[in-house]
Amino acid sequence: MRRGPRAVARATPTVLALSAALTLGTAPGAHAAGRPAASAGRAFHVDCAAPARGDGTRARPWSTLARANARPYGPGERLLFRRGSTCTGTLAPKGAGSATAPFTIGDYGSAPARARLDGAGAHDTVLLADTRYVRLSALEIVNAARPGSERNGVRLRLTDYGTARGIAVTGLYVHDVRGGDAKTLTGSSGIHVAVEGTARPSRYDGLEIAGNRIEDVDREGVYFTSTWSKRALVGHQQDPHTYPGAWTPSTRVRVHHNTLGSLAGDGIKLDTTAGAVVEHNRVDGFQLRSPSANAGIWTFNTDDTLVQHNEVSGGGNTHDGMSFDADGASRNTVFQYNERQSRQRGRLPAAVSVQRRADRGHHRPLQHQPRRRRPVIQICAGPVLNTRVHNNSFLNTARIPAYLVQDDTASPATADHRLTVRNNIFVSRGQGGYALKNPTPGLRFDHDVFHGLPPAHLPANPGGTTADPGLRDDFRLTAGSPAHAAGRHVRDNGDRDYAATTPRLLRHTAARRGPHHRRVRGPRRPLTTPPHRYGPYADHPRPVPRRLTAARTCVPSST
Repeated sequence: MRRGPRAVARATPTVLALSAALTLGTAPGAHAAGRPAASAGRAFHVDCAAPARGDGTRARPWSTLARANARPYGPGERLLFRRGSTCTGTLAPKGAGSATAPFTIGDYGSAPARARLDGAGAHDTVLLADTRYVRLSALEIVNAARPGSERNGVRLRLTDYGTARGIAVTGLYVHDVRGGDAKTLTGSSGIHVAVEGTARPSRYDGLEIAGNRIEDVDREGVYFTSTWSKRALVGHQQDPHTYPGAWTPSTRVRVHHNTLGSLAGDGIKLDTTAGAVVEHNRVDGFQLRSPSANAGIWTFNTDDTLVQHNEVSGGGNTHDGMSFDADGASRNTVFQYNERQSRQRGRLPAAVSVQRRADRGHHRPLQHQPRRRRPVIQICAGPVLNTRVHNNSFLNTARIPAYLVQDDTASPATADHRLTVRNNIFVSRGQGGYALKNPTPGLRFDHDVFHGLPPAHLPANPGGTTADPGLRDDFRLTAGSPAHAAGRHVRDNGDRDYAATTPRLLRHTAARRGPHHRRVRGPRRPLTTPPHRYGPYADHPRPVPRRLTAARTCVPSST
């Protein structure tokens, strides 16, 4: 399905799985209208503790955001804030950079504290509107005054602009953004990316959000939305009057190496993107102060999204509260090599859930500890096609049994739900086991391990076994496990296992269940012929992840 960080553009599966690194730069781009070449490279300084009537030089810096907002900036110019100082209000600079000389907003000086911008209850602390080739970095962003009203830490906004290229938001510390509990086109978020207007299709190209620390935000961490999102796949899942424009996705978006925590609502949400990459992010604490439906990392109305190497933990209430969610109108979404941890038993009701799309999950160690009867795999109402869940390990330690598959359709006998569950390990060490709820004719199991489950609950499972797979606490398999060399070949299986072992280091003679593989001597195999295997891990010494808990995807009640 995928080769490298992008998916082949075709209407095939969405994926759930887990591991390694990928790099992507900010976008190249076209020429930006702006300042003459003579001004390129000039720096303007701001110190809001400095005397008034400065000229922007380092010796006589500007002392207000109003002065910094008054000048249009051009290619290569820099707007720098003195470390250790605080400016109050909204930074909304004008102008743009170019592909070879971006406009940069950053800091200067040697003070240990960051330069701090305080929105003081304004709608935005930083607003980058209708611009391109801009780099925003290194600042501390807060917006806590008069809590409860809509506001953002940083907002990127296009209004009938066309294509905005080469924007990068990196290395910020965004915190105490105390907005309202509503998901809207304009806020409230730590970093809010909005495409607005109805006259000219607009989008971002090459947008990078990286290395930011975002915490104590009400309500969203990183949030994308667009009025240019209407297409048949969405149907009635959003208001066509609010989002009337034909689907115009932002492209080459990359959200990576961010740390998010203490979020009222969602962690990271993508909307109206194509080919986006979300990787190496850490979300620890989401849906903590919102009664609405939220998720850790999720997509809506997107194509070809790759979500990998992320860690999500600390989901709040069980109104959704899943770690990973390929939501409505998401096509060809891949979740792979991600970790889900839980400090609160029973917070995560499911491992995988799907709606109106094709999904695939693989290479994932999961521990399931539900307080109440919860599903490992949840299928929401609506057509679900070409869905594959493979090469995962599920460990149930609950005293109350969980559903193996829960289908939310009202008509299981006629629902068009096609789901294949293959090469997985399901182990129950608690009381009870995994039952099926509303199984549909399109639900298929094969070559799975079901150990510790009551025989009455077991589905038909050609090529499978009920023998003890020897699943260790670190989700690796003991020597001599019957899960070794017992699986079925799966195409497009992620090209590596959870421990980042590539096929060229793996035995290629037989499939395995579960996430691990075994390193062997011998000739290297091409990456285009991944091995048959079970589960996410290799059986050679490697660092192992912390204890994991089931992640799931389902459908929040609001986008």
